[in-house]
Amino acid sequence: MDGRKALVVGISGASSSGKTTLSRLLRDIFPNTFILHEDDFYKPESELPTKDGLLDWDCAEALSIPDMTKALSHIREHGTFPSFVDSKEDQNSVGECPVPDATIEAMKAKVRAWLEPGRPGHAIFSSQGGNGPPLRVCLLDGFLLYARETAAVSALLDVRFFLRVSRERATARRGARDGYVTLEGFWSDPPGYVDRIVWPNYVASHAWLFEGGDVEGKLDEAVLAREGILAQTDRGVDVDMETMLEWAVETLMRQLEEICGMR
Repeated sequence: MDGRKALVVGISGASSSGKTTLSRLLRDIFPNTFILHEDDFYKPESELPTKDGLLDWDCAEALSIPDMTKALSHIREHGTFPSFVDSKEDQNSVGECPVPDATIEAMKAKVRAWLEPGRPGHAIFSSQGGNGPPLRVCLLDGFLLYARETAAVSALLDVRFFLRVSRERATARRGARDGYVTLEGFWSDPPGYVDRIVWPNYVASHAWLFEGGDVEGKLDEAVLAREGILAQTDRGVDVDMETMLEWAVETLMRQLEEICGMR
């Protein structure tokens, strides 16, 4: 560790891939953990670009990248949620949790055991080996963390998770939502928004992570390794949240151990 007060874990993927649900579960399972949402860095609606006659919320130009990097730098240095960020995303519902209570409790028990004295988690979270205050973990939940246009954000991430989802499932999940709280009030997707804006933008920004550019095909493991992006490459495109949570808990424990020199 380099004296920073917090580590930042990126959780990215297409809209409706399960990012916010997974982030909230991990926050409740790991100690000293809080969430920062990329959606809290949208520009005012009057400054959003348009595409095909519609406001485009799903591109890098809709986000204030400088404000996001400023917030991440603050978190890494101070270990606290930035007071200059007014979170709207936490006002949005993600619906009923799809993970059984028994699985959540099992993951909590696994982490509690890992945090016992003599175990790696205790050394990581108790006081950073006696050399400072307890480490904090920030989960950055965002639909556009690993695109070329957001390289400055990705550079400030210590762990990079990527969640996959099929076009069919993403469309169904997004269509089931009422809408989103915004700076100006509330946004509901107009008809055809996913097909005309959300999915094409996702493909354009993430095709480079996949073999042959097919975002519903195989991830390019060489690219993932080079970029330090972690994903369930041995699973299909639509992984159930229970399996995803178990993988994320195990993987995050290993990553924290490596970063903090416990391996």
